[in-house]
Amino acid sequence: MKKGFLALFLCCFHFTSFAAVILQYHHVSDSTPKSTSITPKQFEVHLQYLKDNHFTVVPLSQVIEDIKGQKPLKDKTIAITFDDAYSDVLTQAKPILDKFNYPYTIFVNPGIINQHDKRKNSHYLSWQQLKSLADEGVIIANHGFEHDSMTRITEGVTQEQWLTKQTELLLSAESIIKEKTGQSWRYYAYPYGEYDPAVQRWAKANNFVAFSQQSGAVGPYTDLTSVPRFPASMPYDKISGLRDKLNSLPFHIQLQDEHAETIFEHKQAKSITFTIETDDFYKSQLNCYISGLGKQKIQWQGERSFTINFSSDLPIGRVRCNCTAASISQPGHYYWYSKPWFVLKPGGEWYHL
Repeated sequence: MKKGFLALFLCCFHFTSFAAVILQYHHVSDSTPKSTSITPKQFEVHLQYLKDNHFTVVPLSQVIEDIKGQKPLKDKTIAITFDDAYSDVLTQAKPILDKFNYPYTIFVNPGIINQHDKRKNSHYLSWQQLKSLADEGVIIANHGFEHDSMTRITEGVTQEQWLTKQTELLLSAESIIKEKTGQSWRYYAYPYGEYDPAVQRWAKANNFVAFSQQSGAVGPYTDLTSVPRFPASMPYDKISGLRDKLNSLPFHIQLQDEHAETIFEHKQAKSITFTIETDDFYKSQLNCYISGLGKQKIQWQGERSFTINFSSDLPIGRVRCNCTAASISQPGHYYWYSKPWFVLKPGGEWYHL
């Protein structure tokens, strides 16, 4: 009886556990910058892989509402997003998405759309095109008024003044999106993926769900001020690398005090401590890698916490620590958590975008 019950439990847990993966794209094109692009051919390979392997692609709103309502999602749930509203989403991506009947979301910058709206051969979608897509069920969401980083505060301005101004811009952008498309989801994708705890509190205070650019699956404990998405453009567009990400599980990890901070000057941050709220993984298979530094040594601090003392100084720029561990109850699935840092030059100067 006990063995039968356990088998039934694991089977049902595998099917109904709350786990979804959000994919992030920009350009779908053969001629745009590789760092923000996937070719139409490879994009179709992605969607064909989702179909052949029985993934369910749902609107982003379903994922977010299920997080809010703590509702289980069917295993292998995927949402597709595009940042910046480039015109090739319509000309190149849409025909492929329509072929598979997959829903998707476009994060837009109303200020940039306004500037380009009446230009010929614009690289951005027009409001008329966005309205047409919205009428077809595409989610149109907020990427900031003009794609300004939330963390790069103008010199001579306090953070409070900066956030007050950004509130005006964010709400203006949301108002324009509603006027032009009829939609207002209060979803916000951080420009450049840059944020810090103060910005997270700001997003929550303004009643926005905020999306980041670090990797990871989403689940019932996902912080709605930094919802992770897996970048799926080059060089992360190969199926061999994407496969494990599509099958990943949300790692419930907590960061306290200074460990939750994301912005440091070069050579300032030396270590980080994670607190894990998940039991369903093999400790011996927990691995953490930091971009530019490689695999890091893990030092356990009791049963729930572990520390990484960085093997070297974090490099200047956008840095990620990706931690993964194999699931016990779901063989072939890996828990995945990504911690971002934005490392400034000595003296506090920002790196180039």
